[in-house]
Amino acid sequence: MAFTRTYDGDEPVRINKWLGQSGVCSRREAEGLIAEGLVSIDGEVVTDAGRKIEKGQTLTLNNDAEEALASGVTILLHKPVGYVSGQPEPGKIPAVRLLSFKNRADEGYIPRRDESLPPIGRLDEDSRGLLMLSSDGVVAKAVIGPTSELDKEYLVTVSGTITESKLAKLRHGLELDGRKLRPAKVTLIRGQNLKFILKEGRKRQIRRMCELVGLEVTDLFRTRIGPIQLGPLPEGQWRHITPEERDALIKASAG
Repeated sequence: MAFTRTYDGDEPVRINKWLGQSGVCSRREAEGLIAEGLVSIDGEVVTDAGRKIEKGQTLTLNNDAEEALASGVTILLHKPVGYVSGQPEPGKIPAVRLLSFKNRADEGYIPRRDESLPPIGRLDEDSRGLLMLSSDGVVAKAVIGPTSELDKEYLVTVSGTITESKLAKLRHGLELDGRKLRPAKVTLIRGQNLKFILKEGRKRQIRRMCELVGLEVTDLFRTRIGPIQLGPLPEGQWRHITPEERDALIKASAG
């Protein structure tokens, strides 16, 4: 069944912008669908990429458009320490090297060696846990888009003395690179183990936050991105995101 949605905004808006804001697809993907004649408004095929939709009008993506949007690949990988998320420097090992038959935890498609699967949110070489790699523009926007409301959960082991005042600073009041950080949920689990829940992902953020209060991170393990849990996936193994997980991710990104 074709996808349909009625626009209820007060002011006309460009189709590509509205679809992007709605989390249906990226603006660039919307422009591609229009160019292929796969988008219609009130039954009329849209041919102008700059076309605006008005209040009360119904947009339809035909079945071919839905198949095109669903054709992106999203991989969930349990990244070990020692692998880099993105393009490696000389001597570094990219995480995509782990996407082999022997490391596959489901029966899904095995990406080609030359297939583009960029990381959706970094996970440093000395950190481990859940890493998403995806060619799906909708998933990428849901996780790292400027309006995403997804949180990420980390289990962190630190050295140094943990005090209530340090925890308070970690939760609220720190700055990195001259910019105030969004409030974080930081709880002491036991001993030297903390749980962090963040809604942003600045470069080496947790390690730098801890340094500011006199703590040193000795282990950082990401367990969750929004509704997506790493779960029992063994270290070094990978699986495909399920359609239900993809839908939940997109829905959660809008808050």
